[in-house]
Amino acid sequence: MLCIGSVRLETNLLLAPISGYCDLPFRLLVRGIRADPYGSVGLACTDLLCPQAVLTGSQKSQWLTLTCPQDRPLCMQLYGTNGDVMAEAARWASAHGATTIDINMGCPVDKITKKKGGSMLLCNPTQAVQLARQIVKAVSIPVTAKIRLGWDCLRLITHSLPPALADVGIAAVTVHGRTTEQRFCGCTSLAGIATVVESLARWPNVPVIGNGDIKSPQDAQHMLKQTGCAGVMIGRGALGQPWIFRDTAYYLATGRLPPPLTRLDRAQLVLKHFELMMQLRNERYAVATIIRRMSWYSAALQPWPGLRRDIRSVSSAREFTDFMAVGMQRIAQQEDGGTLPHAA
Repeated sequence: MLCIGSVRLETNLLLAPISGYCDLPFRLLVRGIRADPYGSVGLACTDLLCPQAVLTGSQKSQWLTLTCPQDRPLCMQLYGTNGDVMAEAARWASAHGATTIDINMGCPVDKITKKKGGSMLLCNPTQAVQLARQIVKAVSIPVTAKIRLGWDCLRLITHSLPPALADVGIAAVTVHGRTTEQRFCGCTSLAGIATVVESLARWPNVPVIGNGDIKSPQDAQHMLKQTGCAGVMIGRGALGQPWIFRDTAYYLATGRLPPPLTRLDRAQLVLKHFELMMQLRNERYAVATIIRRMSWYSAALQPWPGLRRDIRSVSSAREFTDFMAVGMQRIAQQEDGGTLPHAA
């Protein structure tokens, strides 16, 4: 069982803080897809949070930090470089539902790195460690850090930074197995993640969580075996298949894949995602978001001719539910033995 400080997780599987995707409706959707007694996601993360926006209570930050008792355990991830502001935002997060706090030291996006945050901190390890020390002292809940292998292949921090972070009280380190320069291109370096694991051998209570290119339960098992990491964080691999946590938890526990969800099951989960957005936000948001997310869900619903084309004509909640009802009726007929149409 994976522990982050005093927090014991149900599984060693984590949902990554994916910008623009990890809102409360999606987190609740993922948490509800289970294969008991094996569980599902062990810890879910919010979108990355701007500490200043959190403290001023901006409308966007209020949405990004929205949570509820069913949304536990929850990690709130902060990015920035001002230790005083980050510490105050961490205290706010701790008081508003966070189970753990994560410091973003891995985001490669220009708008973050140009402000010296995200993975730019990897270029200034002294500042990164001081920032971690200040946040750890500010809160009583576990503080973690999410890093990359380094800025580029000539400036790797896999040997040096993780131990320094452990020394100041960081409770776990998540490492994306690419450099900033790579962004999301190329393959995740399992050897790089393994190096971080080795660097923390003297800190057995500071687990390393591997991240990058996890698209199946087999990928997760391979990363765990090849790197020695204690857990796996799944990001983009969950966007089109939020049941990946259910499948992976089952696979890691039994060595077998669970009975697959039917296409009708998957369509019902898409509808559930939409219903959660309607309940927690509003119709305009729910409709616009589900249209975008259908590009991720489409592959799991095929064959459904014209799905990605036809969804673009939806403009209201009623139209979407009618759209799904027709599609699900067609799927039910096909799964009952009808003739399958050609995929779009």
